[in-house]
Amino acid sequence: MSTRHSAFIRQHTVLSRSSLVPSIRLFLVERVTPLWQATEAFLNAQNMAPPYWAFAWPGAEALARHVTDHPELVSGARVLDFAAGCGLAGLACARVGATVEACDIDAFAAAAMRLNADVNNLCINIRHGDLVGSPCRWDVIMCGDVCYEAPMTAHILPWLRQCAREAMVIIADPGRKYAPVEGVEVLARYEVKVSLELEDRASREVTLFRLMPEV
Repeated sequence: MSTRHSAFIRQHTVLSRSSLVPSIRLFLVERVTPLWQATEAFLNAQNMAPPYWAFAWPGAEALARHVTDHPELVSGARVLDFAAGCGLAGLACARVGATVEACDIDAFAAAAMRLNADVNNLCINIRHGDLVGSPCRWDVIMCGDVCYEAPMTAHILPWLRQCAREAMVIIADPGRKYAPVEGVEVLARYEVKVSLELEDRASREVTLFRLMPEV
């Protein structure tokens, strides 16, 4: 984790708590617009992605709550928090005894995950990069809110279905347009409060479903 990334995160976020698992603390933004304005020129100059790492998205909140309520799902397992953002789902898994690998293609997300892991005294293995196409080496793969764009969904879904032959693949979807509707098994539903700066409503129902392999 570069000092440049961590210093930027500390400057533009505050230490907050997860909405559904308040025992987990996270470096998050209080208001969306100032961060976007502060980062726009910086991100353009660095050719980097928007700061999705600065928010606890509803999918991650639901995954964290589900794992906290059902620790037997991941305790002692090898878990991947895929496209992890701030790392909330992975941190919840680590708290209940999982060996956690968390990945994201954004270097700022990797730095945010390290800060969030440290402040919670938790150990997760952080990967900066795209793991799509990698051989499955996990028992459980957690995916929070990953089906919001057609290109990304088309990129990740075939690989996730392939992994589902060897691992339990759980996707937490808050009603995004491109989430799969076939070849899934619903596990749970959670109502999650969200920011009106990010969403078009005050809360979203998040569905947790197990992705089944292609037959």
